[in-house]
Amino acid sequence: MTNTTVGILHPGQMGISIAASVQNGGHPVYWASSGRSAGSRTRAEQHGLRDAGTLAELCAACSVVISVCPPAAAEELAQEVLAHGFTGLYVDANAISPQRAERIAAAVRRGGARFVDGSIIGPPAWKPGTTWLYLSGPDAEEAAALFAAGPAQAIALGAEIGRASALKMVYAAYTKGSTALLAASLGAADALGVRGDLTEQWQREGSGMDENAPRRARGVTAKAWRFVGEMEEIAATFEEAGLPGGFHAAAADVYRRLARFKGATETPPLEDVLAALQDESADGL
Repeated sequence: MTNTTVGILHPGQMGISIAASVQNGGHPVYWASSGRSAGSRTRAEQHGLRDAGTLAELCAACSVVISVCPPAAAEELAQEVLAHGFTGLYVDANAISPQRAERIAAAVRRGGARFVDGSIIGPPAWKPGTTWLYLSGPDAEEAAALFAAGPAQAIALGAEIGRASALKMVYAAYTKGSTALLAASLGAADALGVRGDLTEQWQREGSGMDENAPRRARGVTAKAWRFVGEMEEIAATFEEAGLPGGFHAAAADVYRRLARFKGATETPPLEDVLAALQDESADGL
């Protein structure tokens, strides 16, 4: 696959790294600046993305569109792309449930385009061996070829739509779900007046949790707003698979309470994190 024009929706911290991996293979990458933030514009300019201006122009210019957005926006964004008459290859690389991926795939096919189910495991893809883009669907191999130059490593999982999304859901169920549980445990211990005792017990065990737990709780704050929707997608995935979804629904609430730290330029003190975790008013947001 050479000189394939690719559109990225949108160049956030993860999306821009995915765009860069595509560019490394010699493929021009477009983005649509209309309505996007100054941060997105800066990232796009720094990495040489071509500005199509509007989503309509991007859809007209590109034969492949890759969607990297918050889970709650994935379906609506796909519909917007279809509304502009896009008939190329649509790659949904969002953290969504398999059943949502199947719904989007059906809509994309009705609109005359092709669909690849995708999911990303790992941090933004700037180093080899750290970030994997899983792809599934009849055209997964074609999409994977766009990333041959790396550093994002694309892996095709076969022709079944939903397989890539399912892998992301069960993987993040533990990695991000356990962080939410750890943060909630610290918040509850603090509210009950036994946080010091909990820390001492961890120290007696020599597990390192006395340092690791606060670090994980503080470190997740900047991304917590993005994890709300992901936890809700995992809950739906578990329920569809016949397993309880309540744990990850609760994890969504934990991250919802931490969403106030969105945009913070520094990691907040632990006391601020604990105060946010104990603020029940955030549950309705």
